[in-house]
Amino acid sequence: MGIHHYFKSLSDLETLVRCPGRFKYHEHNVASHSFKVTKISQFLGTVEEQNGQEVDWKALYEKALNHDYAELFTGDIKTPVKYASVELRDLFSQVEDEMVKKFISTEFPPQFQEVYRGRFKEGKDASLEGKILSVADKIDLLYESFGEIQKGNPDPLFMEIYQGALSTIVRFKELQCVQYFLEYILPDMLSEKFIPHSELKEQTQRLIQEGDE
Repeated sequence: MGIHHYFKSLSDLETLVRCPGRFKYHEHNVASHSFKVTKISQFLGTVEEQNGQEVDWKALYEKALNHDYAELFTGDIKTPVKYASVELRDLFSQVEDEMVKKFISTEFPPQFQEVYRGRFKEGKDASLEGKILSVADKIDLLYESFGEIQKGNPDPLFMEIYQGALSTIVRFKELQCVQYFLEYILPDMLSEKFIPHSELKEQTQRLIQEGDE
C-alpha cells in the first residue's frame, strides 16, 4: 500500500498492449504511447504558441502524461469498440473514473489525493490544452495504424482505425497545429513507399475534404 504501488504500476503500463487480440507487425504499449503523445503534444503546443496562443504548459504536460493511466485497470479497448456509441463510451469513462478514484483513495496519502484526482481525470476537455491532447492522441494512433498498413497488414481494422483517427484530427481544424499537421506532416507520411499507397492516399484526401464541408 502507498506510493510504492503507484511507482510500481508505472512499469505495469509497459505490459499493456495496445489493440490487443490482433496480429501486428509492431506491438505498442500504453507506456510508450503516453510518452509519444506527450512529445507530440509538446510540438503541437509549440506551433500554437508561435501563432500567438497562450499555452499552459504545466496543464498540457500533466494531461498528456496521465491521459491513459486508467487503462491500467481496464486494459486498452480498441477505439472502434470504445466509441461504438455514446452510451458505451460514457460507461467506459465512468468505470475508469471510479477505479482511479478507488486507487487514489487506497494508495495515496491524504495530502496528495486531491492533486492526483485532478491529474488523473479526463484531460480531453474544451481548453486549448485539452484539444491539443485530443489531436496528439489521434496522431499517435494514426501513426500506429499507418505502420501496419505500410507493412501490408491485411486486417481491415487498421484502415478503420486510420480513418477514425484522421477524422477526429480534422474536426480540430481550427487549431493552427492541425493545419500545420495536415499541410506539412501528413503529406510527408503519405510520400513514403508502401503497398496500398494509392488507396490510402485517396481515403486521406476524402476525409480531409469532408472536414472542409
